[in-house]
Amino acid sequence: MKVGLLYSRIRKDEKLLLEELRDRDHEIEKIDVRKEQFNISEAPEAFDDVDVVVDRCLATSRSVYVTQFLDAYGVPVINSAETADVCSDKVKNSLALERAGVPTPNTEVAFTTDSAMETIEKFGYPCVIKPVVGSWGRLMAKVESRSAAEAILEHKATLGHYQHKVFYVQEFVEKPGRDIRVLAADGEPIAAESRSSDHWLTNAAKGGEVAAFELDDRARELVAAASDAVGGGLLGVDLMETSDVSESGDSEARQTSSDVEYTVHEVNHNVEFKALNDAVDVDVPVAVVDWIENKVATEAEAGV
Repeated sequence: MKVGLLYSRIRKDEKLLLEELRDRDHEIEKIDVRKEQFNISEAPEAFDDVDVVVDRCLATSRSVYVTQFLDAYGVPVINSAETADVCSDKVKNSLALERAGVPTPNTEVAFTTDSAMETIEKFGYPCVIKPVVGSWGRLMAKVESRSAAEAILEHKATLGHYQHKVFYVQEFVEKPGRDIRVLAADGEPIAAESRSSDHWLTNAAKGGEVAAFELDDRARELVAAASDAVGGGLLGVDLMETSDVSESGDSEARQTSSDVEYTVHEVNHNVEFKALNDAVDVDVPVAVVDWIENKVATEAEAGV
């Protein structure tokens, strides 16, 4: 199998994938997106004869556009242009989850500071303001007073980029000091981790402490539904526990309860897994490459 790895920087995640692909004697074409030009009718030579391209672009904008070009060229890509488009935009992400009946935090979008303030006052304090495009918890704000809301909205309104004038306001979800990241392949969990912190942002990129997490049946059901909602693929599904969780946050105690409920706050299409791989017993890159091989073989048999 010839695998194209689309990248702009080789991180530990990409190194783990490359090592596993090489161990299986797959041919690898490393494609630096920064050095390519994409014609609307003719694919760059770098994509000749590849069986599949794995998109590992660091920049969301590159990922969204390049996957659309690959789709137009008829080059199989993980993840698809449809999935990248939905997952890269928090508004589209929330709408997809809501349409699919997946529990997700109440969210409103406004386009002026005045209407955004009305939403914030309606939600009450605290609530959360997020950029519509972004990752690693950057530029997210927990708003705890009207004066703070006014300052944040003014800053966003003057930042210049049109995306900052799309005010994405979300209810604040009380969680037990952690959230859950599930790496899933077409809705089937590969492994899961909890990310804990004293800070309200528990992302690993923000210093959250990572530990293996055992999923119950309800969490698995929601991961599958969330994956389908955004078009499937290799995804990071982020959940928060919203009911009947022990104050200690003990995973074993949580597993004994049948009343735990979750909300899915986001699905990520270009997911990092190095911290997950260090936290769990599963060999994550092995499982990912297994899935890629099976997906390519299945689609080849089906003539896709």
